[in-house]
Amino acid sequence: MPTIILRRSQQFSLDITLSCGQVFRWEHLAGGCWRSIVGNRVIRIRQEGTRLDYSGVGRRFLEQYFSLDQDLPAITTSFDRDLFTHAAIARCLGLRIIRQPPWECLISYICATNSNIPMIKKRINHLARTFGKPVESCGETLFGFPEPEALATSCAKALSQCKMGYRGRYVKKTAQSIADPEEWGGQIGNLAYEPARKELMRLSGVGPKAADCILLFAFQKYEAFPVDVWIRRIMRDHYLPAQNREGSLTTSEYDRIRTFARNYFGEFCGYAQEYLFASREGDPVAGAAVRRRRPGTTA
Repeated sequence: MPTIILRRSQQFSLDITLSCGQVFRWEHLAGGCWRSIVGNRVIRIRQEGTRLDYSGVGRRFLEQYFSLDQDLPAITTSFDRDLFTHAAIARCLGLRIIRQPPWECLISYICATNSNIPMIKKRINHLARTFGKPVESCGETLFGFPEPEALATSCAKALSQCKMGYRGRYVKKTAQSIADPEEWGGQIGNLAYEPARKELMRLSGVGPKAADCILLFAFQKYEAFPVDVWIRRIMRDHYLPAQNREGSLTTSEYDRIRTFARNYFGEFCGYAQEYLFASREGDPVAGAAVRRRRPGTTA
């Protein structure tokens, strides 16, 4: 397998990056190897200290996908504003935001509405097996992410069998409105954060949180600060104690949180969000990768 040797200053944790909840199709296999299908390419990768062994794609693709070209220490330093954030950075050292394919990220976060991570993964895997193209790899049949036309012409029964629930009609309607994912992605990517956010929220099934996730993970709009129940709780407990602690998250409260985050954490507040989210307490999925390693190490 080809190899990348990371510089000592090039912080990267494959385990934390892939298990913190930003992507949903990666599987952790025996022997510490991770596997996924991105586009129609099956990627396998494992990390031993500063060594990355991989297959299925070229080095340039891998470096771009995992944001290995970014100066991560400079990014984390920019939002290391207090003891709480400092502890989150230490616990999740090496977490990088993945540059996801925009179309896949869009549909994935429509599927993620009001769901936990295991259910989101199950739903997306059902969607790929039902509507994606088969790809053979090492004697196994895997499935690429569905193209817009496959979802645009899908029937309600097939979507229901993918455990989509009410999200099925959102996925179908959004797919019908995007004929060319590459052209659509280019148009969104060329917009500034706020106009891009408004455009995304015109799509069926895309609310404020999904829009911010898509902008952060697919379009590298690092000023996006997705707010879910966990981030709301963290912000109320540590940064905005005067907020109303009762009831559901309103649009005004959401906007208050993201405005505060942008002003407080700076231009990489989206990265700050991901570190705070990944280090949250009481969640076995989020905490597993953090507990597998000692803070301060590369791997």
